[in-house]
Amino acid sequence: MKADDAKHPLRLTALVGVLGVVYGDIGTSPLYALQASLGYFQKSGLKYDDIFGVLSLIFWALIITVTLKYVTFVMRADNNGEGGILALMALAQRVAKYDRTRALLGIVGVVGAGLFFGDGVITPAISVLSAVAGLEVVSPNLGPAVVPISLVIIIILFLVQRRGTGSMGRAFGPVMTVWFLVIGLMGLIQILHHPFVLKALIPTYGFTFIISHGFLAFVALGAVVLAVTGAEALYADMSHFGRRPIRLAWSWFVLPCLLLNYFGQGALVISTPSAIDNPFFKCAPHSMQLSLVVLSTFATIIASQAVITGAYSIARQCIQLGLFPRMEIRHTSETEEGQIYVPQVNYMLAVGVVLLVLAFKTSDALASAYGIALTGTFLCTNILAMVVFRRQFKWSRFAAIAVFGTFGVVDLAFFSSNTLKVVEGGWVPLAIGLTIVLTMMTWKRGRELILARWQQDSLPLGSFLARLPQSRILRVPGTAVFMTGNLDFVPNALLHNLKHNKVLHEQVFFVTVHTLDVPQAAPDERATAEQVAPGIYKVRLCYGFMESPNVPKALESLTSQGIEFKPMQTSYFLGRETVVSASVPKLRFIRRWMFLFMARNAVSATEFFRIPSDRVVELGVRIAI
Repeated sequence: MKADDAKHPLRLTALVGVLGVVYGDIGTSPLYALQASLGYFQKSGLKYDDIFGVLSLIFWALIITVTLKYVTFVMRADNNGEGGILALMALAQRVAKYDRTRALLGIVGVVGAGLFFGDGVITPAISVLSAVAGLEVVSPNLGPAVVPISLVIIIILFLVQRRGTGSMGRAFGPVMTVWFLVIGLMGLIQILHHPFVLKALIPTYGFTFIISHGFLAFVALGAVVLAVTGAEALYADMSHFGRRPIRLAWSWFVLPCLLLNYFGQGALVISTPSAIDNPFFKCAPHSMQLSLVVLSTFATIIASQAVITGAYSIARQCIQLGLFPRMEIRHTSETEEGQIYVPQVNYMLAVGVVLLVLAFKTSDALASAYGIALTGTFLCTNILAMVVFRRQFKWSRFAAIAVFGTFGVVDLAFFSSNTLKVVEGGWVPLAIGLTIVLTMMTWKRGRELILARWQQDSLPLGSFLARLPQSRILRVPGTAVFMTGNLDFVPNALLHNLKHNKVLHEQVFFVTVHTLDVPQAAPDERATAEQVAPGIYKVRLCYGFMESPNVPKALESLTSQGIEFKPMQTSYFLGRETVVSASVPKLRFIRRWMFLFMARNAVSATEFFRIPSDRVVELGVRIAI
């Protein structure tokens, strides 16, 4: 048995849970994917070969991008059980040979993460709008209510995030199980009426469609890719369930149900061309359409929830990797470390989704904006995976290029097609993604400049300790903890304390928090201490990029190493940085303004490191960059 299988033993509850957490996004794609794809050919009059061609492209997109690329290959590249673009980036950087290569891979990972946020803003908007739009099928008079109802659902969804998703999560799996069974059955009934639609499984229909329509077929690829939205979630959520449940659920349940529904919609459009305006809901009998709208709404809420919680996780990873400023991270579960709530991210997502709904108003209009961020993330994942399989799995250069080069051609075709929709709305996720990338690179660069300036003005720790025995500094009872970014230099907070109070505690900890390139740090490497002078220790606390630091709790573990630590007799000395512009700034105007804004609004170190506020002494430090 593989280690992954041993960690996540196969149970029915795991398979059901996978449906609720992993497959919500891709599971709701039938609401709009085929309708958007066939819409390009509606004006000229749909032909049987057009429907067969689009269905063939959707089928092979699901097979190549999801089944082969993600399920078969990419999911093998886990970072100690964790998946996702940033986990893959850390893995690729670890196996890269050269510093320049590691830097380039870091940029690829950052761009992928930025595009993920761009994609994450659109998913709740298009999903909820497409579900509520079923009301127009039930009764055309309900059309004006679609946008208001969608807004109410979205606002409520974001408002309840602060309560945590534990109780909702238990219902997600059963609801999505019913959803897949219903959409599969809907499609099967239509296929039984017109079984010849299954001819679209033959790839020649897809090739003939592309050759006969040329540029228009290329444009339609931008809508075909909507069928594989959520493919990245299979990899990103791997740590929750393991590879095996995700693979089994896809191969034996999710994929068959999706294909039945897509082909059922195609069969309906062939027999009833007027159904093209909403083939998903018209697959159901009129008496069942209202119930289907309700079920669709629940399914799209689940799909949106997965994207929102994914954004929280990515944001925490960015903070730990030094790509975002410190933000408030609330843990909504006493038992599950991964259940978090990030208020700042929640507010920004909520505003973005509401604005998109008000601006685009229909899922058809939003379909033009959807895809470019998604396919950009596909490309970034493909590049990183190729490096990992070449270096870590020892694939030959030919094998790595042959496999991931093929996937790259498909991803590039989808991405290129979506670039044609930039003017129609594709600029929205692109602008969001690039803004996030600029934000991450600006914060990283600004912190590097601060650290360089701090080291330039700081006193080396070795020099300080050498002079300490000859000094007449009074040692007072208690423990002082000085947070620092570099253990080789004396923290400015200590120098300020000596200058004003002229005392040094009997026990002094110089503490630095280091983020590893693994999801979770091992318990035995959480805290390591080195005594550098009587009563003075250099302490290194290590956390994975999926963890939230808790400095007091980590320091308590030092008692197992024979170092006395009494929380109630400990004071924490922190330097509150005031960042100002230097006479010759090293950041250009826009980036300098962005960095100063983020620095002033970042959560305090006291709150972020979960240090008791009544035991903190803050000393101001002015730094010019």
